[in-house]
Amino acid sequence: MNITNSQESEDAQFVQSQLPSNGLFEGHDWRIAIRPFTISQDLLDELQSLGRVLLQFNRAANLLYRLSVAGKQPGWVSRWLDLGKPEELLAFQRHSSFKNDVPRVIRPDILLTENGFVITELDSVPGGIGLTAWLNDTYSRLPLHGPGSPANTSTYQVVGGPSGMKEGFRNLFGAAPRVHIVISEESSTYRPEMEWLASQLGEDRFKVRDSSYNEFGQDDAVYRFFELYDAPAIANARGIFERARDREILLTPPPKPLFEEKMLFALLWNRNLRGFWRQELGEGFLNRLQKRVPYSWIIDPQPMPPHAAIPVLNITDWQQLKSMSQKERELIIKISGFSPDAWGSRGVVLGSDLSSADWAQAVDRAIDGAESSPFILQQFHKTGLVQVPWWDPVSGNPQSLQGRARLCPYYFVQGDADNARASLGGILATVCPANKKIIHGMRDAVLAPCAVGLPPHGSSL
Repeated sequence: MNITNSQESEDAQFVQSQLPSNGLFEGHDWRIAIRPFTISQDLLDELQSLGRVLLQFNRAANLLYRLSVAGKQPGWVSRWLDLGKPEELLAFQRHSSFKNDVPRVIRPDILLTENGFVITELDSVPGGIGLTAWLNDTYSRLPLHGPGSPANTSTYQVVGGPSGMKEGFRNLFGAAPRVHIVISEESSTYRPEMEWLASQLGEDRFKVRDSSYNEFGQDDAVYRFFELYDAPAIANARGIFERARDREILLTPPPKPLFEEKMLFALLWNRNLRGFWRQELGEGFLNRLQKRVPYSWIIDPQPMPPHAAIPVLNITDWQQLKSMSQKERELIIKISGFSPDAWGSRGVVLGSDLSSADWAQAVDRAIDGAESSPFILQQFHKTGLVQVPWWDPVSGNPQSLQGRARLCPYYFVQGDADNARASLGGILATVCPANKKIIHGMRDAVLAPCAVGLPPHGSSL
């Protein structure tokens, strides 16, 4: 497609003109994509079915934790997952009222590599729901034009369509008369996008609240838009959890910090748990996850027998990570969860990008935090390069960015227990400049909804 076409500038200006007056992110903006990020039908088909796999993984992880607490699975599972958590929060997590509750929004972070995609982590309190809903709605109204445009449609076939994200979020709450979206100060960046979403869904029922609001009615629903590490600083958190425990309100995500731990992927790879995962996921789902999830380890410095070695790494002590060469350090260290450094790109380091001294310092930090804020180690997979057109409002001309892409599908879970189903509402694409190896939302990134119907942006897609 010719990115110098004046029609494309008009399209981008249309997108810009549709931005809500209060924006979508507090104090943040991004580069406007000229068209959606296109993916292949094969990739879409796989992502459509992935929601079922991830829902089952969350249910299995929930069961693993409960069985560990009960002494029917290894005790080190719950010990690791409980590290650094206050007793009051653990009491909520273990309460029978929340026994089978899992997050009703599942958002994996998916990197597009030269050899297919990998899932680096799951987010149960994700930002971007309102943003992706807005992107889907706006880009669904753009006309198709240019070489390769299908003849049987006049607009982009955005994944989820113009209303998939909105309806997916709406349907989380069943017949609840009112839905309160409670946003903490820590998460205030995302307040504008959720205010826009509430306005679209009807502010007579959906309302954004701050952390002091406490007038919840019987059978109301609360969407918890704050991480559980922040709960002690949130005035109404305890009251919300108690009302949900007493079944006065519907709460999602539940007050279960285990779902905010990245170490779940390390547990997926732990050979001592393979029998459990095989039984609860089935061989097909287990193989599918392990094909897509990078090998991950929990950095736990407890002494090992002298003849033992850490799988794959073949080291006998975590201190030996420091002596690895730069080439061997294609590894990510990141804090597992329950910390202000556990979201976005905070607390994430890539070994091959660091000097030996800085890498050693990162290893020491992870080892020192093992008993309070555990870290995980994860294999790094290099992302492929894609070319995306974007609009430069300064020059008023289309530009092209060569970058690395991350896809964030949003799955919305309806129903309970065996009747639960995860549906794909939309996919947010974030393309960062090629020199950024750790992909996250930034001013220089291009954000776009995903669509099918045009040639994909990259051969690996």
